[in-house]
Amino acid sequence: MKIDINCDMGESFGAYKIGEDEKIIDYITSANIACGLHAGDPAVMARTVELAVRHGVAVGAHPGYPDLQGYGRRHIETFPGEIKNCVLYQIGALSAFTSAADVMLRHVKPHGALYNDAAGNERAASEIIEAVKAFDPDLVLFALSGSLLSEMAAAAGLRVAQEAFPDRAYTRDGRLVSRKTEGAVIHDLHEVRERVLKLARTGRLTSIEGDEITLRADTLCVHGDTPGAWEIAREIRRSLEKDGITVTADALA
Repeated sequence: MKIDINCDMGESFGAYKIGEDEKIIDYITSANIACGLHAGDPAVMARTVELAVRHGVAVGAHPGYPDLQGYGRRHIETFPGEIKNCVLYQIGALSAFTSAADVMLRHVKPHGALYNDAAGNERAASEIIEAVKAFDPDLVLFALSGSLLSEMAAAAGLRVAQEAFPDRAYTRDGRLVSRKTEGAVIHDLHEVRERVLKLARTGRLTSIEGDEITLRADTLCVHGDTPGAWEIAREIRRSLEKDGITVTADALA
């Protein structure tokens, strides 16, 4: 069995540092790099691409709503076509840096509120799919496991990586619990380890309500801005490999 571990990275901005990219890079296989609208800037984008290249980590674009103040975690009302153009713009921006570094852009993963909106909103999902297909239909699209976006993207002929979150709580309908809810982010390493092994072995997790839910996990996400994220990534990778599971970006092939 193979599985990918991804992390949202490059989310510092100017003088503001967010996350511990240099520590977590040793334990992941795919990097989702912010493209300058919800976080990141040209210098950070360049450095993060270079960091991923040095460590042999697959590079992907991490586009979000244009919302620096809210870190891309606030829903924004958009006109038809606005999400498509916003996503296309951001993929293109990161692609300039991957081209300069002579590395392939491998995937796209929407960020924050855009990711959550696309999980259940047909227009948001459709416009993200249109943007990815317009830029490069061979890119892998990361989507919440079992979501509307994952279903629509697969139907549109895109390669989809079903994504699960060992350090996030789920509702009984397979959606991520709002960060405003206590217990939405799981920090206990033992609990994260038990969840990831259960997911890998059985394809199931326990929801915040106590129900068993089924999830397909091609890739596991660790949020780079979570305090101690590198320790969570280390624990996840060690646990999977000890259980005989190969951790590799080739799981997305």
